[in-house]
Amino acid sequence: MKFLVTNDDGIDSVFLHELVHALHAAGHELFVVAPKREQSWIGAAKSRNRPVHATAAERGLDCPTWIVDGTPSDAVNIALDHLLPRAADGQASVDGVVSGINVGLNASLGFIIASGTIGGAWEGALHGLPAIALSQDLTSEIYDHLKASGDVPDAPLHAILKISARHAARLVPPLLAATSPRNFIVHNINFPLPCRADSELRRTVPARVVVPGLFSPAADDGTHRLIFRLGDDLSPDEPLTDRAALAAKFISHTILDYKKLGQ
Repeated sequence: MKFLVTNDDGIDSVFLHELVHALHAAGHELFVVAPKREQSWIGAAKSRNRPVHATAAERGLDCPTWIVDGTPSDAVNIALDHLLPRAADGQASVDGVVSGINVGLNASLGFIIASGTIGGAWEGALHGLPAIALSQDLTSEIYDHLKASGDVPDAPLHAILKISARHAARLVPPLLAATSPRNFIVHNINFPLPCRADSELRRTVPARVVVPGLFSPAADDGTHRLIFRLGDDLSPDEPLTDRAALAAKFISHTILDYKKLGQ
């Protein structure tokens, strides 16, 4: 199959590179387009008020690769409309859009809506393509250590990431192949920590999480700073939520069917 791969952590993210390597090893043809720098928590935002540059790049991924100095949605839009080879009907010649692997979970309503990773996948769905978002759960301590090391994972985390990427290469093709085009569906996959070779997949729904207090009180200069919080889970015991599945060390698979928003 042919996939457009993107992310919201930037073109140099090891999490993106391991996903690409795993998809390549599974025999798929890839095109990569990713933001120049991290664009987390930006949702499906577009760069409305400035021009956006797309530049061909070499990142050792063994496939056509572009860097976009905008959002994940910018990147997918520009790639599908202007960069990728065209099919006979004039549409981009790929079978789907794959976004990730994100650094950290994208589980629960508050995180799903805010996610740049899911925003990139959603842009594929808006172009009529099957789409999937992939995220790796991390503890706050592991996340902080990763950022302090310049986004270079240590050996234990890198080993977990490789396992998650192999799961992704196994899950992505059948899920996208089974998704009809022009269906406004995004598959949201979250890998647990740790993710193991025998980690099982579970169908889930988004957890109902309220996330108040995301910004600090005003400092002396009047500014407020983001404070990361997982929020308070108000979900009932059933059905199984994405957060509950991750806590039980399952791989969470939520189908985000945007057609149902008006029902």
